[in-house]
Amino acid sequence: MSMLGKLRPQQQPPPRAPEPPRPAPGASLRHSNGLKDFLWLIPERPQGRILDLGPVAQATVSFFTDRNFRVSTEDLVRSWVEFRDERERNAAGADPAEHPDPAALAADFLKLSLRFDPETFHGILAWDAFDFLESELLHPLAARLHQLLAPGGVLLAAFHDAATIGPSHYRVRDGETLELVPSRRPPPVRRVFQNREILALFGDFRSSRTFVGRDHLREALFLK
Repeated sequence: MSMLGKLRPQQQPPPRAPEPPRPAPGASLRHSNGLKDFLWLIPERPQGRILDLGPVAQATVSFFTDRNFRVSTEDLVRSWVEFRDERERNAAGADPAEHPDPAALAADFLKLSLRFDPETFHGILAWDAFDFLESELLHPLAARLHQLLAPGGVLLAAFHDAATIGPSHYRVRDGETLELVPSRRPPPVRRVFQNREILALFGDFRSSRTFVGRDHLREALFLK
């Protein structure tokens, strides 16, 4: 018998890929062209940074840290509701003239939130936050997010086509799949944006792209 035959390593079957975790109870999986293009526009880079404006999702954090991004999270809708409700409690029983103006309230909120240096992030995940915020906050928030993006940075947002749909928690499962978990927290506002309203809201960005799904959810990408 040839000695070469004895020296050949035994062929081992390829390792099996780990099975993805099961969706959370009540969650749904969604193919996301918006996420796919978002990732294409922000390739892996040294010290890349992502801002997630939804509740902390470990799956999303792990997905981006595995691709060499640093992830910052700020649950924007929850922070706004808590801030607004506290101001309303403090103003209870006061003279109506002393109640904070809605625009001033939005400005005060942004002074305390999203306290990052300009051009800090290469990508922002806004999810469906804009559907559930008061009108006075929308344009100042869009301007702040534009300021926080580095040149060439991209923002991903989602907009509901039906006012009866509540907010969801978004979790990234892979490069083109999202897990949507219905939020138990009631939203402050349910709004349906027209396309022209979305374009006007993000008018500071130099280009945009929209993906319309069959589940009454539109994804939109905005490039700085």
